[in-house]
Amino acid sequence: MITFDLIVVLIVILFILISLYKELIGATFTFVIAAVTLGFFGILTPREILSGFANEQIAVIILLLLLGDIIRQTALVEILFDRIFKSAKSYRGFLSRMTLIIAGFSAFLNNTPLVAVMMPYVNSWCKRNNISPSKFLMPLSYAAILGGCATLIGTSTNLIVNGLVVDQTIIPGLESLNIFDFAYVGVPMIFIGFIYLLFFGEKLLPKKEDVLNEFTEHTREYLVEAEIRKNSQLIGKTIEEAELRNLKGLFLVEIIRKSFKISSVKPNVILQQDDLLIFAGDTETIVEMINSDLGLRLPSVGMLYKKKQTEVVEIVISHNSAMINKTVKEIRFRAEFDAAVIAVHRNGEKISGKIGEIIIKPGDVLLLFTGADFVSRSNHTQDFYFISKVKDFKKLEPYKKWTLLAGPVLIILLAALKIVSLFMGLIVLIMIILAMKITNPKELHKAVDYNLALIIVLSLALGTAMIKSGAAELIADLVITVFLPLGKVGLLFGIYFITAILAAYITNKAAVAIIFPISLTMAVNLDLPPMPFILVVSFAAAANFMTPIGYQTNLMVYGPGGYSFKDFFRVGFPLTIIYMIVTVTILSLMYFV
Repeated sequence: MITFDLIVVLIVILFILISLYKELIGATFTFVIAAVTLGFFGILTPREILSGFANEQIAVIILLLLLGDIIRQTALVEILFDRIFKSAKSYRGFLSRMTLIIAGFSAFLNNTPLVAVMMPYVNSWCKRNNISPSKFLMPLSYAAILGGCATLIGTSTNLIVNGLVVDQTIIPGLESLNIFDFAYVGVPMIFIGFIYLLFFGEKLLPKKEDVLNEFTEHTREYLVEAEIRKNSQLIGKTIEEAELRNLKGLFLVEIIRKSFKISSVKPNVILQQDDLLIFAGDTETIVEMINSDLGLRLPSVGMLYKKKQTEVVEIVISHNSAMINKTVKEIRFRAEFDAAVIAVHRNGEKISGKIGEIIIKPGDVLLLFTGADFVSRSNHTQDFYFISKVKDFKKLEPYKKWTLLAGPVLIILLAALKIVSLFMGLIVLIMIILAMKITNPKELHKAVDYNLALIIVLSLALGTAMIKSGAAELIADLVITVFLPLGKVGLLFGIYFITAILAAYITNKAAVAIIFPISLTMAVNLDLPPMPFILVVSFAAAANFMTPIGYQTNLMVYGPGGYSFKDFFRVGFPLTIIYMIVTVTILSLMYFV
């Protein structure tokens, strides 16, 4: 029966679809307007609108975001990536490692910071090997999505679905999903997706050379010196054998050997211990040299290497600076500011020689390797101005590293065995991390995506309104009428297809909020097991490959990769079809046979 409440809910759903597709007022405000409208007409009570804030899954999402951000800040993942990816030499070798490693991590960690950490590695590797980053950035996002779909905690979409399961009133006593309920489909799809990207990705992915060129053209060129230390693998090799001519982002300008200078560096020059190599390079490549295993060291850094927390920052010399016309050595940066000058840039002018002997001029840009006291010592100086922070380096004691690595694994294991709830486990782990002073508690709030939390809470309220008003049942009956002639498997295909389209062109959160109550109602009306109807919505919404706007990691690589909507559709549509077939096939065999 058509009621006033039903009409209002259908209008609200239509408004959400149009607003999100047209990007009229943003996702958060769209859901706020929808919830306020439903509350104004009495379809939802204030308690029902706000009940999502008491949902355990919302808290779990926030705690996982906090934990992911803490791990990202410690650079623990970056150190691990250094060891994994430094030896990759070929396109397929790098792609294989990247896809499987990122998918594995994404199953248990928030995938957004993982993609953010991995993107510089992709750019650096591509520069060294003359390959466009566009061949890797989309697979990077897809690997994060594939891994995230394999567990309950891998993506916020799965946790939202679990929140809806806990809150639903259609099936009394329906239990919360387990961490590995998603693995039956998610794990096989990691390997199927890996094979697809490995054998078809190179052909389907665009080659955006201009993106790589633009990246290298717009960086400052610094003069930096590196010393060949004792036991370096470079000793006794020629320039050509050491491949120092092929370093992307670095150009070997000259070699200073004891009391003389080799200005025209030929390929057959043999390298010796204590040679000082003068390079011209960009900030990213210079930062990579700090922890490289080439056997080079930046001599100016000295004891700063051993400090627990260091940064690389850029500063510019002011026009009334007392440093002007002094050499870098005379300024005594380390004593004055707890910092070492590792590179110098002078716009429009070539400079050479040892860093310590360069005479400072106004407008010079210096790259500094700084200790913990740099900020306090330089707070009131008028000699230079801070431009940007390039990189953080934070050294952790072994027991802190093991806490961050083993802690999440233990929590997940205990939650899977139902010994401790995931919520309580994460709270205890974060309290232990704070007690160890691994992170600053005052910084924690910055890791919380408040917009995401509000959207999820209001999505739960929308699901309640759809069930109360009968909208879920009306749309479920319509979908049943269309797809039931194709059988139970046809119903799952229909739900998957509709959810995937909505998720690709609005948001996966909105798609879940709208389709979940419909899908669950279909299971009840047809007296079928609810689990496949729950999981199919989750997979269809989370496995979002077709558009850059469908998933946050797609959006992260969209600009840097120079992609178009057409590029995402060309690569992502076949993968979406494969994922749909595998999902429906496995769920049908598990629950209908």
